[in-house]
Amino acid sequence: MSYKIAGIDVHKKVLMVVVIDATTPEEKPERRRFATLPSDLQRLLIWLREQGVEEAVMESTAQYWRSVWLELEPHMRLHLAQAFSNRAPRGRKHDFKDAERLVRRLIANELILSFVPGGEQRTWRNMTRMKLQLTRDRVRLQNQMECLLEEMRIKLSIVVSNLLGASGIRMLRALAKGETDPKQLAQLGDERLQCTEEQLVDALTGRAQPLHREMLALQLERLQLIDTQIAKLNGLIAQAMKPHQEAVMRLAEVPGLGVDSAQQIIAEVGEQASTFPSAAELTSWVGTCPGKDESAEQNHSSRSAKGNKYLRRVAEPGGARCGQEERQLLSGGVPAPAASLGLSVRHLGRCPSTLPRGVEDLA
Repeated sequence: MSYKIAGIDVHKKVLMVVVIDATTPEEKPERRRFATLPSDLQRLLIWLREQGVEEAVMESTAQYWRSVWLELEPHMRLHLAQAFSNRAPRGRKHDFKDAERLVRRLIANELILSFVPGGEQRTWRNMTRMKLQLTRDRVRLQNQMECLLEEMRIKLSIVVSNLLGASGIRMLRALAKGETDPKQLAQLGDERLQCTEEQLVDALTGRAQPLHREMLALQLERLQLIDTQIAKLNGLIAQAMKPHQEAVMRLAEVPGLGVDSAQQIIAEVGEQASTFPSAAELTSWVGTCPGKDESAEQNHSSRSAKGNKYLRRVAEPGGARCGQEERQLLSGGVPAPAASLGLSVRHLGRCPSTLPRGVEDLA
């Protein structure tokens, strides 16, 4: 009985498709070229179904694989291969040969496959990653605002712990509207500020030019837009994960985590982390365990793999926040980088055990 597998070499404008019967791989494969417009993707699906294809594999080429995946996902089993695991020898690269090599290496179990979650989880990922990008944009904008204040010779960030806190924003808005009297600006500060009025007046005594104020006003408008978008995303994420609120709250109770980190973890690994049989495999996928580069029985590097950068940013600071454990490791003579990595592994290993029917905590 035949079992046909399709290999798809994905490009921005074209797809090179090869169909091979896994029971008789020595036979000449069927080949076809398709464009990537929606109507062409529908023709690709019709042709694959006519060929009796039950499984398909494609390379993770930039983001161009996504539309192909979404079109074929309801109809057959799909695999996403990491591109470097399908490299051809130098001088022997050919589009159809690349597609054929994908199938043959899949049959031989020689491909490194990527984890592609289901549709609901992909939506969670898109929202949490967008929120992360907006948070980074906010930090970048704060640095730009501080750079502008330095040009204005205003040292507000020295006496105010949070430049974009309530007091800081009030003073910056007044400054952008044309207020030049340092005493009037200082009166906008909250009484809980940990500085004297004289220090605040001194920090606000600068030389602001009209162009500086215009630029500051633009930055404040952008800051307000980013804050509004983050608040809206928080509501959308909470609504989307409402059926799994219990898992979010249980995960948020892990030391060093919070609701935001819990939502990020569930968006990346799923509400049950069932894809990963053990905590060891999860930490390896994230990239928070030591790597290995061995040759002639010597390990030349223990540098960890890149892994999932979104989960690494959750695991590493979370592990470092486990202060007592860190002090014990450092006092025991463990170098700081190794201690931080070890804590990240243990910290991430705790997370799956808090999810319902998740992987066993082996850390």
